[in-house]
Amino acid sequence: MNETEFWAAFKTVEAKPILYRLYYDDQGFPLFFSQEDLPGNYIDITREEYVNPPKHFKVVNGSIVLIETSIIRRLYHDETGTPCHPTDVSVVVDSSEPNIKWSMK
Repeated sequence: MNETEFWAAFKTVEAKPILYRLYYDDQGFPLFFSQEDLPGNYIDITREEYVNPPKHFKVVNGSIVLIETSIIRRLYHDETGTPCHPTDVSVVVDSSEPNIKWSMK
């Protein structure tokens, strides 16, 4: 093999583009990331999104949309709630014992 044949061998190798895909279900929730062409719903994403995806998101109209995850709840007195010790809400007691009932709102 001479030098011309050696370099010609490299010219015949065609580099395939690297694909980054996010596969998702019918509701838009993510299933998995892949670099393969697989059946199913997917969108093309950037390398950065592939390597460091957002934590809470879904796909809407072909784009990644972040989902707000902060939910604020609080306890309140309720007649049908969980019976707790009168001085310590973290201790659940039998409803036949003295208690204060709490529910989540």
